[in-house]
Amino acid sequence: MTTPTLPRTQAVRRRPFDRGALLWHGGAAVLLLALLYPVVWVFTSSVKPPQEILSSFDLLPSRPTWEGFRTALEGIADVPTWRFFSNSLILSAGSVIGNVLSCSIAAYAFARLRFRGRGVMFTAMIGTILLPHHLLLIPQYTMFQQAGLVDTFVPLLLGKFLATDAFFVFLMVQFIRNLPQSLDEAALIDGCGHFRIFWHIVLPLLRPALITTAIFTFIWSWNDFFAPLIYLQSPENYPLPLALRLFVDSSSATDYGAMLGMSVLSLLPVIAFFAAFQRLLIEGAATSGLKG
Repeated sequence: MTTPTLPRTQAVRRRPFDRGALLWHGGAAVLLLALLYPVVWVFTSSVKPPQEILSSFDLLPSRPTWEGFRTALEGIADVPTWRFFSNSLILSAGSVIGNVLSCSIAAYAFARLRFRGRGVMFTAMIGTILLPHHLLLIPQYTMFQQAGLVDTFVPLLLGKFLATDAFFVFLMVQFIRNLPQSLDEAALIDGCGHFRIFWHIVLPLLRPALITTAIFTFIWSWNDFFAPLIYLQSPENYPLPLALRLFVDSSSATDYGAMLGMSVLSLLPVIAFFAAFQRLLIEGAATSGLKG
């Protein structure tokens, strides 16, 4: 009995057409285009002539020009542009350092130490997330004004070093609770105290949560407009979001070209920062308390 021979080429079995997947991806693409349109408009309008920015509905400029960027780089209100960038960098870097250090220490205390009132204090800390920021604005401003700290960076950075961002404390607490308790017990047997356990054992393992905290803190601080608007008064202390307001003149024509050019320049560090640490951000969100 002879066995039938299979043909050399066999037809590849095709998957059935999935209309639901097509509709899902099409809807996602449309939504993505709607979300990206304002960003694309800012980039293309920054190289448009000033008379075309508001009068023309075309997305692409008819005659690209770099006049807006040149005006933005010259500065405004007798303050050079590099000063605005340096102020934003100081505030963002200080916020990152303060949040990473203070929130990790507070999270270790809530997750590993046993002290009276820990549950009540942790619940009260989580409850501060529900408080509107504007509710605390007047008493905080009064306190800093009486201390003579208005128009300085202290009101914008002091809270970062006192673990006032309860979201990041909660994030790190959830991460530390997932670490094996046997690591702490082994370190205690070897004679380590809480500081050495935190610094040499917990903190290195806390790297994904620390990276997530650093990235979110940097982006939120770099884009913050409201808090600097309240506490800063001198243009030489303005960060980039406040510097954009200087190009808006209610009594005369607004220089939209320079304002859009400054907007693009302020977006580039955030985009570069996110692109550089995107993989670490996804890793931190997937392995920390954000996963639920």
